[in-house]
Amino acid sequence: MAVDKKEKEKEEKVAGTKEEQKGQKEGASKDAKKKKEEKKQDELSEEDLALKQALDLMVERLSDTEAGVQKLALESMRKEIRTATSSMTSVPKPLKFLRPHYALLKASYDTVHPENQSLIADVISVLAMTMSEDGARESLKYRLLGSTEDLGSWGHEYVRNLAGEIGVEYQLRQAEDKPVDDLMGLVQQIVPFHVEHNAEPEAVDLLMEVEHLDMLVEHIGPQNYARTCLYLTACASYVPEPEDMVVLEVAYRVYRKVNKYLDALRVALRMNRPQSVRETFTAAEGLEKKQLAYLLSRQGFVLNLEEEPELASDEEREALQEIMCNTRLCEGYLTLARDLDVMEPKLPEDIYKAHLIDGRASQASTLDSARQNLAATFVNAFVNAGFGQDKLLTAAGGEGSSAAAGSWLFKNKEHGKVSATASLGMIVQWDVDGGLPQIDKYLYTNDNNIIAGALLAVGIVNCGVRNECDPAYALLCDSVEKDDPTIRIGAIMGLGLAYAGTCKEEVLALLAPVVTDTKTPIDVAGNAALALGLVFVSSCNEDAAQAIILALMERDTELSEPLARYLCLGLGLLFLGQQEAVDATVEVAKTLNEAVSSYCQVTLEACAYAGTGNVLKVQQMLALCSASTEAAAAAAIGAAAAPAAAGAAAAGGATAAGAAGSAAAGGSAAAGAGAAAGSSSGSAAVKAGFGQGAAVLGIAMVAIAEELGSDMAIRSLEHLLQYGDASVRRAVPLALGLLSISNPRMGVMDTLGRLTHDSDAEVAMGATLSLGLIGAGTNNARIAGMLRNLSSYYYKDPTVLFCVRIAQGLVHLGKGLLTLNPYHSDRFLCSNVALAGLAALLHSCLDIKGIILHRYHYALYYIVPAMQPRMLLTVDEDLKPLSVPVRVGQAVDVVGQAGRPKTITGFQTHTTPVLLATGDRAELATDKYIPLSSVLEGYVILRKNPDFVEDHLST
Repeated sequence: MAVDKKEKEKEEKVAGTKEEQKGQKEGASKDAKKKKEEKKQDELSEEDLALKQALDLMVERLSDTEAGVQKLALESMRKEIRTATSSMTSVPKPLKFLRPHYALLKASYDTVHPENQSLIADVISVLAMTMSEDGARESLKYRLLGSTEDLGSWGHEYVRNLAGEIGVEYQLRQAEDKPVDDLMGLVQQIVPFHVEHNAEPEAVDLLMEVEHLDMLVEHIGPQNYARTCLYLTACASYVPEPEDMVVLEVAYRVYRKVNKYLDALRVALRMNRPQSVRETFTAAEGLEKKQLAYLLSRQGFVLNLEEEPELASDEEREALQEIMCNTRLCEGYLTLARDLDVMEPKLPEDIYKAHLIDGRASQASTLDSARQNLAATFVNAFVNAGFGQDKLLTAAGGEGSSAAAGSWLFKNKEHGKVSATASLGMIVQWDVDGGLPQIDKYLYTNDNNIIAGALLAVGIVNCGVRNECDPAYALLCDSVEKDDPTIRIGAIMGLGLAYAGTCKEEVLALLAPVVTDTKTPIDVAGNAALALGLVFVSSCNEDAAQAIILALMERDTELSEPLARYLCLGLGLLFLGQQEAVDATVEVAKTLNEAVSSYCQVTLEACAYAGTGNVLKVQQMLALCSASTEAAAAAAIGAAAAPAAAGAAAAGGATAAGAAGSAAAGGSAAAGAGAAAGSSSGSAAVKAGFGQGAAVLGIAMVAIAEELGSDMAIRSLEHLLQYGDASVRRAVPLALGLLSISNPRMGVMDTLGRLTHDSDAEVAMGATLSLGLIGAGTNNARIAGMLRNLSSYYYKDPTVLFCVRIAQGLVHLGKGLLTLNPYHSDRFLCSNVALAGLAALLHSCLDIKGIILHRYHYALYYIVPAMQPRMLLTVDEDLKPLSVPVRVGQAVDVVGQAGRPKTITGFQTHTTPVLLATGDRAELATDKYIPLSSVLEGYVILRKNPDFVEDHLST
């Protein structure tokens, strides 16, 4: 046994030794193979070897004492570098072979003859692209020491590298207050090179770095203006103020230089510069001026051609005025409806589709209750908006007009009649001549609620349309001073809607005394302030602002009423999008009664920076939202409302453990929370949350402009849902609705669908209404199905069911032909009037039980200014509808892309008029006509292409 054991051990030892030897052999063969490969790589072709030896010799010759020999060597070296070619992924061979000599060349700079120093500096500058240490900027250093010849001869990559180093160096010199003239000399060489080689975005970047963007204008011409200006206008969204205006100003000047007046007008409207708008409008001629008038009417910008005769000649003034007054909007809208065959009026039951849900809930939906009838009134108005006929209020139902309307009106109780009568204005919207006679008869009844509704209907039918007879003011002005508050509110809301964005001074003279009179009920004064905000939106009108501030200062006891928030919102709308112009007013707001101070400050900031994407403002509002209400109220009581330092609390920072620390982030919230601290239990916490809801909406208003900011805001709002207090959570669905208005994104839809079953009834109602807002005018089948299921789920809860019905009406707004999105012209322009109307509705929904579900449900009509047809209607040179084929597809972002990339994807070819969804873009599918607008939306005038040749394929 012992012998066997020894033999076994011996065999194992031998086997181990063999394996070890085998491994050593394999390792040796691998090393040999690796060395062979390295040797193969080191082996150069004869041509490369000759080049390497020649370059080595040239470097040696630099140590020669004769200047001529040095110069010859340097000239040869420069020639080799310039003429070298390589693939996109490899380094040119001369540079590769010179890299080992980089240190020697730098040392030679001081030893060569002075007349050759500029030549060797050029070579070192090129080598420094890859050899210099990070941050050394040696390429720029030796370029400045080098020759003054053309930079472009060294190649595009060298120029790009140099531009990057110039940007860094410029900033450092500016900080140290050193001269930059030598850098600007290089910039003046680089910019033309970039522009000539189709690298306009790089030229823009360089000029923005060195703060001389105006130099760009002289280098841009008809061949490259489109790509350059597209990049400039896209950059404007990401540049802080006031630099964004500088960028847009350069784009405006380029468009004017190449006589692209419509694009110049778009930029002028984006900058909100009336003088530039007038100059551009005056410079355009003929049909182009009419196309500009269509854009002005869509934006709601008022140009009075009668008072400013220099803007247009006598012959064209009447036609232009008609376009800018939007008098043909109704006609074009109905043309689209007929083309799509949707003229047949719809009943609310056609929208509810009760037969698709279970029997128990469908029976409940047929109950004739006042709230159900009120919901049906709104649904009927939303669905048949602008069609001029319906089956409840007009003669289309088969009965006489008065009998049909009368029977429906009296199915609504008291204040419900206001909304029922006002709905007639929405049904005949934009048709002033045809709609006013139908409304007029209700102005002379004995029922004050019906009169108030008729006055509101007058305002709705005139919203966005101006008539030379100015019927709205004549019909409404006398009722503002009536004794009945409901009639006064109807007339005031009517004036606000009819003259939204017009800055009509007569309205100011009429409503300012109503706002400042302390005897006026707070609901009347609040609506008057909001009406002033709508009429003078984004104008910074001092008289209107002073009137509202005076009312806020004098009404201490009434500021806890639901409609007191309209005073703050009206003040904010005066500064919509005006950024730093609001600063003085914010300081005044800090001195107001603490019951509204926080709310007023947040609303002012949110409105002033709406659509700017200002990250700092979003962070401030997130900090306020993340402060715990209870902790903020306690801080306000204990410290006499001393404002705490504004910390940069993260979106989800207010956990239960860190609530007291988070409160420090909401200094102004803490100040606003302490006012009613001792009055009643919990009231301090309520007031602290008063400003938080406005802050949540403020995040959405600031971030609504561009997609990236919108996506980030949505993510932050989802954090607030998890960690925020009740007042914050109730506002989050409304903010989501604004960020995706008329744009049913799947992620937002799923979040809102989840929140519709929230344990907090106000969150559920807000989410339900927001489902309607994100699907407004889209007929989205998924949202419609979700709302049907909700109507079944909440069939026993009349308040939530009312919200479900409103949302159903919004989804089918105008039978799917309308949109609430305030952005138009390829999402480049924001209609201030539309955004103001949406803000009014959403601020009303912050107290949904006290306003929308109470007696002020007619606040829902504040969305009227945001309602616009989502159509493309092409017209000929006589402004008559013209059907042409167009491709409609998903818009593609082509900013900064080379060549002529496709601007749409997944397109389908249709014949105009066509519908355009949010994110869609259209382009002509024929060469027979030339559009006068670069953006095919709304009304587009087509001119016949003189170079078009008919062939057998032409239609």
